[in-house]
Amino acid sequence: MPLPPQIRRPIVLGLTGLGATTIYELEKKDQFPRHWMLTPRCAVWDTEAVLGWLAERKSAQVLPAQHPDQALRKSRPGRGKRKPADTWNQLVVA
Repeated sequence: MPLPPQIRRPIVLGLTGLGATTIYELEKKDQFPRHWMLTPRCAVWDTEAVLGWLAERKSAQVLPAQHPDQALRKSRPGRGKRKPADTWNQLVVA
């Protein structure tokens, strides 16, 4: 079944595999096609623009995300590295 010329959010989410918040954040950065309002409560995307974005994204190299620095957290800064003797299994076996 071919897609209609305009698609609504559930179809966009299904095609891309992204969440709604991620799509709106990418839109704000001009990294995803913009939606437009069909009615005051109905947002739609141009099908060709979304499929074109997917094709472009598929051919582009995406670098892996960097691990966050836990020391920069404002709450729960992390435990740091554990010492090998601190694990329960090593204490029980020994």
